[in-house]
Amino acid sequence: MGGMSPGRRRRLARSVLLLVLVLVAGALWLRDRAGPASPAATASPLTTAPPPAVAAADAERPVEARSWRLAVTTHPPGARLSIRAADGATRRARTPFKATMTGGELELTLARAGYNRLVQRVALDRHRALDLWLDPAGLLHHKLGELRSGSNPKQVAFSPDGRELWVSLLGGHGVEVFDTSTMRRRKAIRLGQHGAVEVLFTGDGRTVYASQMETASVWEIDRASFRVRRHLATKGSWSKVMALSPDERTLYVANWVSNDISEIDLGKGRVRRLLKTVRTPRGLWPTADGRRLYVAGFEDGELQRIDLASGRAKTLLRTGGALRHLVGDLEGRRLYADDMGTNKAFVVDLASERVRKLATTDNVPNTIDLTPDGRVLYVSNRGRNGSSYYLPGPEWGSVLAIDAASGKVLDAMVGGNQTTGLDVSADGRLLAFSDFLDNRIHVYAVPPYQQLAAGGGGRAAAHRAELAKR
Repeated sequence: MGGMSPGRRRRLARSVLLLVLVLVAGALWLRDRAGPASPAATASPLTTAPPPAVAAADAERPVEARSWRLAVTTHPPGARLSIRAADGATRRARTPFKATMTGGELELTLARAGYNRLVQRVALDRHRALDLWLDPAGLLHHKLGELRSGSNPKQVAFSPDGRELWVSLLGGHGVEVFDTSTMRRRKAIRLGQHGAVEVLFTGDGRTVYASQMETASVWEIDRASFRVRRHLATKGSWSKVMALSPDERTLYVANWVSNDISEIDLGKGRVRRLLKTVRTPRGLWPTADGRRLYVAGFEDGELQRIDLASGRAKTLLRTGGALRHLVGDLEGRRLYADDMGTNKAFVVDLASERVRKLATTDNVPNTIDLTPDGRVLYVSNRGRNGSSYYLPGPEWGSVLAIDAASGKVLDAMVGGNQTTGLDVSADGRLLAFSDFLDNRIHVYAVPPYQQLAAGGGGRAAAHRAELAKR
């Protein structure tokens, strides 16, 4: 080696060192294979991949006889879990739970003090990870999950087929789209430099409209591709709520600052006329015959009816509060309104245009919606305001389920900071609502009306003690 160059000596030394490391690693691997398994490995569930021979044998078995991984997470954790197999064998544990089990039909029962008992049936025919929510004792609705959204989710809207949930982001740059089956975000759609206030679907679900205050405009979006087709000016100021005419050829847009309604011809993409309204118009509801348009005036708590042929208007109600949202039943018999200033919900008989108080809500009601059968009115309530609209207040938000005929509160859910957006799916099976300051969406299963009516008020009384923050 005396005649070997310095570079060659260095390369040789590195090769020898590498060979030594390989031999040491091989010896350690052989020792571990020959030695006994550690106590931790034998005590833990079989969550690692089985040896090749075992996996091959398992693959030859029927699906229900194979081994599958099952994970169960609950909110809150620490629930007692009972897993009952088809043959009656039962396994008990606490959540969170992970194990490898023989496949087949399983019945999972979850229990925790202060919460409703939850029973879930699961076909263990593949690896499953379940994320389950326990409901406070007495609640008649069942929580299915939560979604994390972008900044300040103002409104939520189910697509007509119920497959997607669209969320307008007042503090973001447009809207987000979530898959309702996976609870995962599918798409974020940017609408220029500002956020969106409301979203509205056409009846066939192919087109979505999103209103934008700062630009006094509406964005028309192709639902299938998530692409913007058109950007429509309203010629008003601070455009918010939208409504489609029954034939979907006209779009009405409430302009908060200019105190008028933009009537947009969708065929031409232009404003046909501006209809003057009561101050700060917000909620809109066109009648099924296309002759009248009802407007909720926020400034003075006014309900106005506009004759669309003549443009003449009549005020039907003046509360001195702050009327916010309107929704009517599918039969065209009743119209509902909520008042943020007086904490009340009202109902209008559309034949006589007589208005009566339906119910008292929680503090600062926001969005309202009806079940498709018109029997339950849902009301989101923001809770008492803080020092600023963009700061949490002293109360949590809430959602009330109100009997649309009697005004009785059938159930109540406690939300987060400023519960605002709300929507019921077209099939009446799902309810979604947003916490404006928490950037969070809650999704619930809606029980049948008969179950709500027979539920003794659910948590209508109990939830009130939980609204004040401690």
